[in-house]
Amino acid sequence: DNQAVIADAAAIPPLVELLASGTAVAKVDAAATLCFLAYDSDNKAAIAEAGAIPPLVVFLTSGSVRATGKATAALWNLACGSSANKAAIATAGAIPPLVELLTSGT
Repeated sequence: DNQAVIADAAAIPPLVELLASGTAVAKVDAAATLCFLAYDSDNKAAIAEAGAIPPLVVFLTSGSVRATGKATAALWNLACGSSANKAAIATAGAIPPLVELLTSGT
């Protein structure tokens, strides 16, 4: 229920803005929070519509290990149960870096 309350408070757009323009710590925290919010199926579309997928994909190759982990988890939660988000994640270029993460072990 907390996920819905946070989303209803219009927190998703500012979190997405932090992904692009926040400090390194703020970016990781925003990715972690969006990951948490994406457990709620109603939030999945709102997070994607707010533009979170492209910056999360960027974290797969240019973030710290922690940022990469949070971005991977957020993308996973966004993809689960959402064909539209799966397609958006693939279109944003996430598949090659995810495969690289699998094969490199980091």
